[in-house]
Amino acid sequence: MTRKPFSLWLRRFPLVAILRGIRPSEVLAVGEALAETGFCIIEVPLNSPEPYASIVKLSKQFGSQLLVGAGTVTDWMQVTRVADAGGSVVVMPHSDERVVEAAKRQSLYAVPGFATPTEALRMIDAGADALKLFPAEANPPKVLKALRAVLPSDMPILPVGGITPKNLREYWDAGAAGFGLGSALYKAGATAAEVGEAAADFRFALDALPKRSS
Repeated sequence: MTRKPFSLWLRRFPLVAILRGIRPSEVLAVGEALAETGFCIIEVPLNSPEPYASIVKLSKQFGSQLLVGAGTVTDWMQVTRVADAGGSVVVMPHSDERVVEAAKRQSLYAVPGFATPTEALRMIDAGADALKLFPAEANPPKVLKALRAVLPSDMPILPVGGITPKNLREYWDAGAAGFGLGSALYKAGATAAEVGEAAADFRFALDALPKRSS
């Protein structure tokens, strides 16, 4: 299957919702709240309760309008289950060619984690569609700016870990193409209304960022 570049999803809305700890019984209401705010990429980490069931529900309900996938994918053998559940993207906390290559065999987007130029270039060679700078707390904007200077300009980099509405601008100015949002957007047990409020705060901060020509 041929998919449009992952970068086009980010241009549409460059915030990725990370729903760590969400339960299948909660996921549709939260997904609706996110979609109403403009989110188009939702990630269910595999260390959540019954993650594949949540991915199935999200994919069936929103698959035509949202990109749904799995996060915290640490083993290449998990990729097939993600695909079978209807997921379209695999997000990793680490750099592992086997996971990236497994995702590409299944025609899924692959977004591996990295923290060094060596890891980044390895993942690009393996076929990554974007790179997750993780944890962002340990890699401030000046680090991203330095990485951006040596990595391919068309490779999207998404800081993840500690991202809030207040620090979007610094990372954006340093070259971020998007952001993964964790506990500042969703914490286990949060209601759809609470997630909607947090999503609106991020949307407000996003709308205030300088526009890019491409």
